[in-house]
Amino acid sequence: MDAESRRKQILNTITNSTALVSASVLAKELNVSRQVIVGDVALLRAEGHEIIATARGYMIPMFKELGQYIGKIACKHTADDSMQELYTIIDAGSTVINIIVEHEIYGEITGNLNLSSRADIDAFIDRVKNSNNKLLSELTSGIHLHTIACKDKGHFDQIYTELKNKNFVL
Repeated sequence: MDAESRRKQILNTITNSTALVSASVLAKELNVSRQVIVGDVALLRAEGHEIIATARGYMIPMFKELGQYIGKIACKHTADDSMQELYTIIDAGSTVINIIVEHEIYGEITGNLNLSSRADIDAFIDRVKNSNNKLLSELTSGIHLHTIACKDKGHFDQIYTELKNKNFVL
């Protein structure tokens, strides 16, 4: 299979998957290395394809296509409060798309999360605890933005109020 055909297959697999697709799975399926897949995805993104890379795999963003409201909330809290903050958002039936921090050297840094269940959050927090890495919000004294996908603007406002009542809103 040539490189162009492989990239078409990668795009097709990610687009038609209902779950995240890891580079390792794609590599095994296409009989190439994981690094080849990472390079192919970078080329697909450079061509204008919206592919989100998370720690658990690749996905095509579906939020806007589903007619959901997308909004951002500025938050500030300790790392220990991260789980409660994320639970508050997803318990309201929303998805935490990403976290954005403003780093003094690198500027804006975005971490794709795509968390939409307590199980997703638990797995994310476990990965943080079992690694030597810190949360992005720890780089900025707890200040960060979350992009959230929810049913409508009213639903978004409700999440904002719940986070504000828990003193998580900046």
